[in-house]
Amino acid sequence: MSDTATAQSARWIDLANPTRFVALADRLVPWLAALSALTLAVGIWMGFAAPEDYQQGITVRIMYLHVPFAWLAMMCYSLMAVSALGTLVWRHPLADVSLKAAAPVGAAFTLLALATGSIWGKPMWGTWWVWDARLTSVFILFLMYLGIIALTRALDDPSRSARAAAIVTLVGFINIPIIKFSVDWWNTLHQPASVIRLDGPTIHPTLLWPLLVCALGFTLLFFTLHMMAMRTEIWRRRVTAMRRLAARSADAERAAP
Repeated sequence: MSDTATAQSARWIDLANPTRFVALADRLVPWLAALSALTLAVGIWMGFAAPEDYQQGITVRIMYLHVPFAWLAMMCYSLMAVSALGTLVWRHPLADVSLKAAAPVGAAFTLLALATGSIWGKPMWGTWWVWDARLTSVFILFLMYLGIIALTRALDDPSRSARAAAIVTLVGFINIPIIKFSVDWWNTLHQPASVIRLDGPTIHPTLLWPLLVCALGFTLLFFTLHMMAMRTEIWRRRVTAMRRLAARSADAERAAP
């Protein structure tokens, strides 16, 4: 093994140590939070300064919130799927922490995507909700988030909880490509992809750039919240372990003659 590969492996092992991860989070979270706030402020300002769409009018500005929320809803679940592999295959000490910490954040972004989509759909489609393929699959994603959150809290045994949540997460990952390609596979009201396309974006640059900046800002916000949640989960597990140890010590003292 080369010296570079050995050094990278050593850094990976260092980050697997919860104590070192907490120390890293303590250093990074303030910077990530400040950078995400600055990027979001710039993106929102660019969104308000951007011209109205010739068809959608001022309603197009909901896109600067709705599209990043929808993107992060899928990205968060993809991150959870990778964490699930880390739990089942690589036995990484922080994989289950990452999965459990990401689920509530992903659920929040998915709910916001559904809410902003409904607000956009009312003036465009004339209704708040239709059982459109894209909307329905995103709603299923939201229910999956809630199910995983409930599952991680239903089992007292941490190892059983981690394995069950990882398996359910991987099974549910099949919904992500369904969400992505639903507008291509079925005849839906939802518009097709207009940013990530082989032939390039179809959105005018005056509307595209504010969208990209807002997407970057919300992505930075996601990583900030995820790292904070992971740090909190590590401390919660430590406190729980200390309480159990104290309870066993107290039981042993009472049982002693």
